[in-house]
Amino acid sequence: MSARGTVPTVGHMIEATELTKRYGGRTAVDALTFRVRPGRVTGFLGPNGAGKSTTMRLVLGLDTATSGTATVCGGPYRRLGAPLRSVGALLDAKGVHGGRSAYGHLAALAASNGIPRGRVAEVLDLVGLPPATARRRTKGFSLGMGQRLGLAALIGDPEVLILDEPVNGLDTEGIRWVRDLMRSLAAEGRTVFLSSHLMSEMELTADHLVVIGRGRLLADTPMRDFLAAGPARAGAHTLVRTPEPERMRELLEERGATVRLDARGGWRVVGPGASAIGDLARDHGVAVHELTPELSSLEEVYTELARSSVEYGTGGANGDGGAASARSRTRTRTTVGKGHVR
Repeated sequence: MSARGTVPTVGHMIEATELTKRYGGRTAVDALTFRVRPGRVTGFLGPNGAGKSTTMRLVLGLDTATSGTATVCGGPYRRLGAPLRSVGALLDAKGVHGGRSAYGHLAALAASNGIPRGRVAEVLDLVGLPPATARRRTKGFSLGMGQRLGLAALIGDPEVLILDEPVNGLDTEGIRWVRDLMRSLAAEGRTVFLSSHLMSEMELTADHLVVIGRGRLLADTPMRDFLAAGPARAGAHTLVRTPEPERMRELLEERGATVRLDARGGWRVVGPGASAIGDLARDHGVAVHELTPELSSLEEVYTELARSSVEYGTGGANGDGGAASARSRTRTRTTVGKGHVR
């Protein structure tokens, strides 16, 4: 990638305003409004059928919105003079003609976008496809190799990246490479918008989250605020270690705390925060060796938030699916910093 400054350019945002897409009587995207800003990695989350891929297709002009607008780099994607120089996108790793080699595929992209041919070899090296592999027909590529070729969307040195499940099919080394690459690109001031179902990896990669369910916005907030706003039942707790564990447990339970043994040793306490637990121990002369507040994981908070927005769930034969559908019509909203969680 080329050397760049680290000052984000607002004009390189992705912006959706009341974006709506209907297919017959089904609404896939429902009045979505959000901004993906440069200088950070924005994760795009939602259950299967939530409308993530459709939203990305609308941004890239591959589908036409029923109403509302989607812009990238200040206008509709179709108005970009040299699209690959502005936006790099990966929506389908298999969206390459199987009879072409990886090198031939990228050479065609370069030629059609005024990109020097020498850039092809640079990008193939960047994504980890050696020359011998690059000369093979792509129909014989594994899923992981196809993903690496898809990430050659970087060929135009774009300011904006839109990636749908970029780590799908990659091994541990490949996943870590993608994580480091995305964060380094954001640090250069680029706009990075990516989706993934790997929650643990998204937690390590993204700075900001946009979460949707059934086509509607559920959250648009910094990662840390999203985790901090998670309900107690989603997993937030305090780890307490003390030489008087039973005495500490009794004191905590008397005050309504839920106390369970932690697999690492000590008590896993849900309810009072670390400061309240420390004050309680001090007031009763109980020594405390460790008092560590632990936020919910992204997977825990996301699962709780999206529970009522799953399009394709595993409802049992007793009709739970209908009950879940009814619950999905009841939503709550909690404000989180400058963003929000619905």
